[in-house]
Amino acid sequence: MENHKSDDTIKENITDIIARKINQLPETDRNLLEHGSVYVGLNAAFCGLIANSLFRRSLHVTQARIAAGLPMAVIPFLSANASYTGFVTLPLSTGDLNCETCTMTRAGLIGLVFGGLSPAFLAMPVNGALAARYQSALLPEKGNILTYWIRIAKPVFRKMVFPLLLQTVFAAYLGARQYKLLIKALQLPEPGLEIN
Repeated sequence: MENHKSDDTIKENITDIIARKINQLPETDRNLLEHGSVYVGLNAAFCGLIANSLFRRSLHVTQARIAAGLPMAVIPFLSANASYTGFVTLPLSTGDLNCETCTMTRAGLIGLVFGGLSPAFLAMPVNGALAARYQSALLPEKGNILTYWIRIAKPVFRKMVFPLLLQTVFAAYLGARQYKLLIKALQLPEPGLEIN
């Protein structure tokens, strides 16, 4: 029990040191380190809007632009922002993530899954429901549902390759940049100490 308490104390001390060092960085670097997840979330929102637009065109849906567009921007933004914060930003700021390759890999995967693929897959049922409601496209019989959605989704996902790659590369780059900024912060001298 005592060993567990000392581990918690050490963890709190490491977190305090990292937070103090981050506060010494210039404001632009500090903002990038603390709010990088917002940039990943914004890119995810754009991917959601692109996927929404592509599925709307392929299903000939012209009604309910805001009703379909709002969740396609908000849900990917929130999920990418929260997942990037939880898996990259917080572990970096607490000292739990201390490998540049690991940081880039985590960030890139979050960019791909939550910032690109998730919005694209979310756009299918949203626009499928709108197509059924407004009868803008001939929907499949019960037995042909899977082949129908594969046929509809293939051209959309082909067009989504560039946004998916861009989101993945951007998130990986941001993870690497945040890692380097953290290393830069940790190399700064303690505030109040003078070097002779």
